[in-house]
Amino acid sequence: MGWRQHKLFQLVWRISNLLLIASVLVSLYGLGWEFSVRRYLKGFSDAIVPATATPEQKVQYILDWMRVGPPRAVSADPSDLSRRDPETTLNYEQLLNVCGTATNAFLNLARSSGLQARRLLLLTTERTTMHVVAEVLIQDRWVIVDPTYRVIPRDAQGRMLTRTDLQDPATFSQAINRIKGYPPEYTFQTVAHVRLARFVPHRFGLRKFLDSIYPGWDAAAYWSLLLERESLFFLCAALFTTFLLFLWRSGLAWYADKRLKLPRIRLRQKAVRAGVALFSPPEIK
Repeated sequence: MGWRQHKLFQLVWRISNLLLIASVLVSLYGLGWEFSVRRYLKGFSDAIVPATATPEQKVQYILDWMRVGPPRAVSADPSDLSRRDPETTLNYEQLLNVCGTATNAFLNLARSSGLQARRLLLLTTERTTMHVVAEVLIQDRWVIVDPTYRVIPRDAQGRMLTRTDLQDPATFSQAINRIKGYPPEYTFQTVAHVRLARFVPHRFGLRKFLDSIYPGWDAAAYWSLLLERESLFFLCAALFTTFLLFLWRSGLAWYADKRLKLPRIRLRQKAVRAGVALFSPPEIK
């Protein structure tokens, strides 16, 4: 039987090829978008953070820029602003004063400055987010940085603190007493790096499943940027879709070869022949 006797399969095959081609093009677009964002952030961070600064100094330079930087744009309607676009979060006054977007801006600049950084959500007992801060790896310790208040919390001795340190009531009290206007209810007793309930309801048990197969999965710094940088999420989603479509097309190709015994044009063989014809020396008759 030829392709004419399998019109449904032929339709599925053509649609799959079109979707795969479209997905590859979208992935290329996403790659260009993410590359342009990284170049923008690199130029931005280079302008405010000296290359020779220590990790602690880099954090302080970024916080100083957030505190006393140049005049920023003000939007008449902040709800219309993209909260996951670094160029927007870095340039609008309202977004730099909100904990979530201020932390996003800090994380993007920190990573572009060569720091390992990730976000940390401070949760209520009902596991709703009440505040967002950052963690930065300095001297093998994930120390807390609060971009909203533009500070690195410290104890009475001036030591930078981790979230474990801040879970001690006495240390927490020492730290917030040094931060003007810091709400005492923003404690570190219940925290998370990724709040899955934002995407999948808690009753489905996705977090418990992920914890069972990969403990500590949400602690990877990559998650912070994946979820909060629009261009990176778009690129990863496009690449993942391309991978799935490639697997689907490979399965269809196997079915056409092994089950239906249909002759088809093999792009790999055509590409090899085209390459041979292109690079072979011309024949002189």
